[in-house]
Amino acid sequence: MTGSAIKLIAGLGNPGIKYDKTRHNAGFWFVDELARRYSGIFKTESRFSGECCKVNIAGATVWLLKPSTFMNRSGLSVKQLSSFFKILPSEVLIAHDELDLEPGIVRLKSGGGHGGHNGLRDLHAQIGKEYWRLRLGIGHPGDSNKVADYVLSRPSVGDEIEIQRSVDSAADEIERIISGDMQKAMNTLHTK
Repeated sequence: MTGSAIKLIAGLGNPGIKYDKTRHNAGFWFVDELARRYSGIFKTESRFSGECCKVNIAGATVWLLKPSTFMNRSGLSVKQLSSFFKILPSEVLIAHDELDLEPGIVRLKSGGGHGGHNGLRDLHAQIGKEYWRLRLGIGHPGDSNKVADYVLSRPSVGDEIEIQRSVDSAADEIERIISGDMQKAMNTLHTK
């Protein structure tokens, strides 16, 4: 499965120190790791409703974005940046927390439903659903009534280590993902 070259990677999360280490911010953890590896420095860009930076990955210019709109309005920020730079949905990778995967598991996919994830729901409304997703497992509390508190709380030390491990594994595959070699990236990520 070959995809378009990725030009924008947006991590989903909530802004502010209060949410920094919560499960819901796994997407932010991922783009922060990419910025660290590729010497990017996030700057607040009000016209894109978030923090962004431009990095060079495998010879390609890639935008990294952390929406400051809070999770439920993530799509606005992604739409503003992608519209400005004429980036197609198929050239966008969204990194987000995934309740349906255990901590340490990461999956790459294109399209599909939002599965009740409010950040993805807003992205669907703003740019459609034909974007790439990096699903970072955070586990499930076991009771749907506890999901809101669960995603907005800090994971256990063991789970945090596993989530960070999945972030690192995905970051190790980013050059393949950027170049559009999704199948090889999936083969590696999906066997871990």
